[in-house]
Amino acid sequence: MTFQCQTPAVPTVQQDDAVVRITRWDFEPGAATGWHRHGWPYFVIMLTDGTLRIHNGTEVTDVPLAAGQSYRRQAGVEHDVMNGSPHPIAFVEIEVKQPEDLV
Repeated sequence: MTFQCQTPAVPTVQQDDAVVRITRWDFEPGAATGWHRHGWPYFVIMLTDGTLRIHNGTEVTDVPLAAGQSYRRQAGVEHDVMNGSPHPIAFVEIEVKQPEDLV
């Protein structure tokens, strides 16, 4: 249910308060986050071009993304994310703990 790799992705928490947690993720080629579940809705903004290799527990999907491209997901997502690119990649993840406090 998880990728087999020797290199973990490196999270750097930039902000963590009652409303949001903002984390920069840096991945060497083949690095992975490890299996995890998102407790809050979240946004991802790519800092580099790259391919996210997503393992959802039953299948693996390669998702090519460009620097500056973003997407969002609902709470409850379970997956492992690996750098499927031949070069380092990075993105910023913004988890929204209190969506009503953002307005």
